[in-house]
Amino acid sequence: MFTKHKLFQGAVILTAAGLITRFMGFFFRIFLSHAFGEENVGLYQLIFPVYALCLSISTAGLQTAVSRMTAEKVSRGKTEEAGNALRIALCLTLILSFAEVLLIQQNAGFIAETFLGDARCAEMLVIISYALPCAAVHSCICGYSFGIQQTRLPALSQLIEQTGRILFILLLFIFMQKSGHMPSIQLAAAGIVAGEFIAALFSARLLAAQKPFRRILSLPSLSGTVRELFSLSAPLTANRAAVTLLQSVEAASIPACLKLFGMTGSEALSTYGVLTGMAMPCILFPSAITNSVGTVLMPAVSATQAAGNRTAMVKLLKKAVGSCFILGLGCCLFFLIFGSLIGAVLFHSSAAGKFILTLAWICPFLYTNTALISAINGLGKTFFTFLINVTGLLVRIAGVFLAIPRFGIQGYLWGLLASQFIISGLAAAVLLTNTHMPSSRL
Repeated sequence: MFTKHKLFQGAVILTAAGLITRFMGFFFRIFLSHAFGEENVGLYQLIFPVYALCLSISTAGLQTAVSRMTAEKVSRGKTEEAGNALRIALCLTLILSFAEVLLIQQNAGFIAETFLGDARCAEMLVIISYALPCAAVHSCICGYSFGIQQTRLPALSQLIEQTGRILFILLLFIFMQKSGHMPSIQLAAAGIVAGEFIAALFSARLLAAQKPFRRILSLPSLSGTVRELFSLSAPLTANRAAVTLLQSVEAASIPACLKLFGMTGSEALSTYGVLTGMAMPCILFPSAITNSVGTVLMPAVSATQAAGNRTAMVKLLKKAVGSCFILGLGCCLFFLIFGSLIGAVLFHSSAAGKFILTLAWICPFLYTNTALISAINGLGKTFFTFLINVTGLLVRIAGVFLAIPRFGIQGYLWGLLASQFIISGLAAAVLLTNTHMPSSRL
C-alpha cells in the first residue's frame, strides 16, 4: 500500500528528473528559436496536435489503466494479474501505434494541408510518426512502474529520452553545418524519434534486468485481466482522444484566426511559435513538480480507496492540492516580476515577455488542477475528468474563434485564464462530493 514516505520519495525522484529535463528542454528551445527562427518554431509546434492525438488513442488511456490496475492489484496481493495487465497493454498499444504510423504516412499531405493548414508540415508528420511505437512501449512500462511505486525507471527513462533527443539534434546540426548543408526544422522532428527510441530500449532493458520484473515477461495466464483492462482503458482512451482532438482543433486554429485578426501567414506562425515554443515552456517549467505529484497521487488515491481508508485519502488530497496551489502562487509572483526580463534576455523577444506576464495569472489554477484531476482519476471517476476537461477546452476554443479575430492573441490568453479557473472550480466540487468532505476541510 502507498505510504507517505513512498509517496514523498516517488514525488521527489520524479520532480528531480522533471526539473532536469525541463531545464534542458527550456534552453534547448532557446537554441531552436535562434537556430531556425520564430516561424519555423511555429511550424514545428503545429505537428504536435496530430502527434498528441495519436498518443492519446494508442497510449494515454492504457498507461493510466495499467497504473491504476497495478496499484489496486498489488495492494491486494494479486501481483500476477498486475503483470498480465502490462503484457496485454503492451501488445494492444503496439498494434494501435503501428496502425497510426501507416495512417499518418499515407495521409501526411492531406493532414498537413487540411487540418494543420500548412503543407510544409507533411514531411515532419512522416518523420515524427516513427516515434509512436517507441513511445507506446516506454509509456506502458512507466505506467506499470508507477503502479508498483517504483519511480526510478520512469525518471531515468525521462532523462535518457531528453538527453538522447537533444544530443542527436545538436550533433547532427553541427555536422550538417560543417559539411556545408543548411539544417532544416525537420531535424527537430527526427530528434523526437531518436529520443523515444532510446527511452524505449532503455526502459525495456531495465525492466528485463530487474528481478522483480522478470516474471512479468513470462507467458501470462490471462483470466479476467483482459476484460478488466479493456473496461478501464476504453473510456479513458475515448476521453483522452476526445479531449486531445479538441486541443488539436484549438492549436491548429490559432494561426488561422490570427490571420483573421489581420496578420500575415508568416506573422501568425511567428506569434504562434513565440507563444507555444517560448512563453508556455516558461510557465510550464515549474509544473515538473506538480506533474510528479499528480503522477504518484493517482495510484496512491486508488490504493487508499481500495483499502477503504478515507481519512488517509483526505489527508493525502489536502497536502497534495495545498502544496500545488502554494507553488502556483509563488510562480505567479515570480513571472509577474521577471516575465519581461526573461523574454528579453533569454529569447530576445518582447512578445514572449508580454505573453509570460499574462500567462503568469494561470499558474495557481494550472498547477492545482494537475493534482485535482489526478485525484479524480485515482477515484475512478474518469467520466467527470472528461466533462471537466471538455468544458475547459470549449472555453479556450471559444477564445480562439471569438476573441482572437477581435483582440488578437491576447483574447486567447484571456480565454486560457478563464478555462483554468473553471476547471479548478469543477474539479474541487467533484472531489468534495465524492470524498464527502466539508468544503472547509479541502
